[in-house]
Amino acid sequence: MSSMFGKPRAGGERPPQSPVAECNVAILGCRGAGKSALTVKFLTKRFISEYDPNLEDTYTSEELVDQQPVLLKVMDTADQDGPGNCERYLCWASAFLVVYSINDRKSFDGCQSYLEVLALHARGCQHRCPVLLLGNKLDMEQYRQVPAAEGMSLASRFGCLFYEVSACQDFAGVQHVFHEAVREVRRQAERSLPVRPLFITEERSCPPVAMPVALPTRHGLASCTFNTLSTVNYKEIPSVAQAKLVTVKSSRAQSKRKAPTLTLLKGFKIF
Repeated sequence: MSSMFGKPRAGGERPPQSPVAECNVAILGCRGAGKSALTVKFLTKRFISEYDPNLEDTYTSEELVDQQPVLLKVMDTADQDGPGNCERYLCWASAFLVVYSINDRKSFDGCQSYLEVLALHARGCQHRCPVLLLGNKLDMEQYRQVPAAEGMSLASRFGCLFYEVSACQDFAGVQHVFHEAVREVRRQAERSLPVRPLFITEERSCPPVAMPVALPTRHGLASCTFNTLSTVNYKEIPSVAQAKLVTVKSSRAQSKRKAPTLTLLKGFKIF
């Protein structure tokens, strides 16, 4: 049997859009821990103290968690004094709330059995679903039998989150726990995404642009201009090992005075 909760949308039928993500949460715990009270408080904001302990049901509610819609399905299990017939929720749930009553030591001891079953299931299927340990009936503080430190220690031992709430008085706290379960499911899904390959682009700097260099004019010689290293004529320039010094006589060799000489690297042209 399944029930639907959530506020109706105004304006008739909803326009077609992408399907809303679903999240299945199973609430586990011994009888009397307050599983049904937590479920009803979250779905209706009301508190009802008496329930049929043998009734198990699944409820559906449309929620908005971090501005993202989600179809949240909650299974209120009806185990009596410990895990029994666990396959019905182990293969169904995306996250688990393990609940105990802070004024009932027996319900806290029973939580360890549930946590061990969940840990064994996670090792068997190689997929870990988020688990939250929840101490209920915080309004019964004067009758507390389980210190908060013990709850935190048990949660740390099994690697799960820990909260204490009151289904009787604290709607905001109860809502936060259910929404946190949705967030944990989303985080787990993100961690399970395949790693995309990383491409690295190597940027190489271009060689400096060739700039014309003019040699100074001496003793009436015509100026000589040549280009430095460039990408166009790089292959035309001889390597350093092949470079030779040559002497070029001035065109005014017939002059009475001694003609000056100009020393260049072989391979360059005189203009």
